[in-house]
Amino acid sequence: MFLRPPSFLLAALLCLTGPAESAPLVTPLQQAVAQAASEDEAIAAFYRARDFAPVWMGEGAEHRRAAFLWALDQAKDHGLPTARYDAATIRAEFAGATDAATRGALEVAMTQRFLRYAQDVSSGIVDPKRVDRTIVLDVPKRDWLEQMTRFTEEDPYAFVQGLWPTSPQYTRLLREKLRLEEMQRAGGWGATVSGDTMARGAEGPAVVDLRNRLIRMGYLRRSAVSAYDAEMEAAVRAFQIDHGLTPDGEAGGATLAAINVSLEDRMGQIIVGLERQRWMNKPLEPRHILVNLAEQHAYVYDDGKVTFDTVVVVGADTPDRRTPEFSHTMTHMVINPYWHVPRSITVNEYLPALRRGGARHLEVYSRNGRVNPNRIDFSRYNARNFPFSLKQPPGPRNALGRVKFMFPNQWNIYLHDTPSRDLFNRDLRTFSHGCVRVGKPLELAYHLLAPQTATPEADFTAHLRTGRERRVNLEDPIGVHLVYWSAWVTPTGRANYRGDPYGRDVKVLRALQDAGVELDASRS
Repeated sequence: MFLRPPSFLLAALLCLTGPAESAPLVTPLQQAVAQAASEDEAIAAFYRARDFAPVWMGEGAEHRRAAFLWALDQAKDHGLPTARYDAATIRAEFAGATDAATRGALEVAMTQRFLRYAQDVSSGIVDPKRVDRTIVLDVPKRDWLEQMTRFTEEDPYAFVQGLWPTSPQYTRLLREKLRLEEMQRAGGWGATVSGDTMARGAEGPAVVDLRNRLIRMGYLRRSAVSAYDAEMEAAVRAFQIDHGLTPDGEAGGATLAAINVSLEDRMGQIIVGLERQRWMNKPLEPRHILVNLAEQHAYVYDDGKVTFDTVVVVGADTPDRRTPEFSHTMTHMVINPYWHVPRSITVNEYLPALRRGGARHLEVYSRNGRVNPNRIDFSRYNARNFPFSLKQPPGPRNALGRVKFMFPNQWNIYLHDTPSRDLFNRDLRTFSHGCVRVGKPLELAYHLLAPQTATPEADFTAHLRTGRERRVNLEDPIGVHLVYWSAWVTPTGRANYRGDPYGRDVKVLRALQDAGVELDASRS
C-alpha cells in the first residue's frame, strides 16, 4: 500500500491535480517518485521543480540511462569503487521494476547513484583532510543538483565525460593504469633481482634477472645477453631518471630497491595519483607554481607548459616538520630577508644555545624592541616562559638566504633561498623545518619578475646589493600549489615514480580500499 507523502510533497502533488471531474494529472509513478524522494530534501526539491517527472525511465530516458551505464562500465578504469554503483545490478533492477512503487524507488536511487558517481569521479572519493591532517587542499565543490539539471538538458554522453578531470596528467595516468593491467595479465615483471651492486662488465644470474625485469618493464629490448653491457647500463640510467635516482648507470642498492617494487605497489601509486588529480580538478592559473613534495621539485607553468624548474628541499619526515599540501597565491618576494625565527625553533633549538652563550648571530627582541642578549640571564627561562623573540638579520649566513617568495598562509610556509647548498645534491631532499628551500632561487626570482620588467636580473641585483630588506610586489599574483605526486607521466609518455617520504600515499590508498577501490594487479 502506498504511504502518505509529507505535507509539502502532498501539496505539490495536489497542484498537479485537475478538477474533480477531470482525469488526475498525477500518475502513480509521480506519486512513487515523490514518496521515494521525500527522504532527501535536496533531491525532493530537484524533482519538485520538474513536477516529479522521472529522469531515468519513461519516454526519452533511454539515452540518459545508456550514457550513465556506459560511464559506470568504465568506472574501474578510473580507480573508482564500482560496488557503489554497479552497472550489472542497475540493469537487473530495471528489468525487475514492473510496478509504480518499485519504479519510483529505482528512479530516486538512480539519481542518488548518479550524484555519488559524479562526486567521486570529479572531486574525489575520500576527504583528504580526514585521511591526513597535513593534506589541507580545498577540494572543488559543485552544486550537484544543478549539475543534475544540466544532465537532463544536455547531451548525456558529453556530460558524463565532462565530469572526468580534464588535466592531461589525469589522462596520462589512466593510460599508465591500463598499461600496468596489461602487463599483469601478461605475467607481471618476473622475478625480483637479488645481489649486490652491478655495473658494466658484471655477469651471473643476478644480471640475467636484472635484464629480464628491465625487458618486462620496457627499458631494454629483448635479448639473450647475460653480461652487464653498455645497453643495459643505458637502460638502468633511463630507469634511474624515471625514478628520481642518481643516473650513474649502476644497479646499486637504491636502484635495485626501486626495480624490485612490485607491479601491485606501482598500481597503488597510480590509483592514488588519480584520486589526487580529482582533488585538484579545477582550473589553475595561467601562470602558477607547482611544488611536488614527493619529488622535491618545483615547476613554473605558463599556459600549461613548464617554463622553469628546480630541485627543492622540503620538510623533514617528523610530525612537526612535514610540509603540508595546500594551494595559495604568491603576492611578493622579499630580498635580503630577515628571518623571524618561529617560536618552536626558538625554544627548542636556540634557547639551549643561548644558555651556553651561543647563537649570537641572532637578534633578541622583547615586546618593547631589541635588547642586548649579554644582559639577559637565559638560564632563568624555559620553553614555556621564554618572553623573547629572535630574528636573524640579512647576510650570507641568513637561514633564508638572499630571497624568500611569499604566499602568506596560516602554516607560515614559503619558498626561500638557503646557504646550505649541499642538500640539493641528495636523491631524497627532506631536511627543512617545513618551508621549501629552492635550488635555483635567484633564477626563480628573475623568472617571476620578467613579466613586469625588461631588466629582471639587474633590478633584483640592485636591491640585493643594498644589503637591506626590500619587499618587491608581483604585479600579477601567482598561484602556488603544494602537491604530493609520487606517480606521474610525462608528456612524452615516460612513467615516473617516487617514494612516499611522509607515508601519505599509504594512508590515501588504505582509505580508497576501505571505500571499495580494488587493485587489479597481483604481486610480482
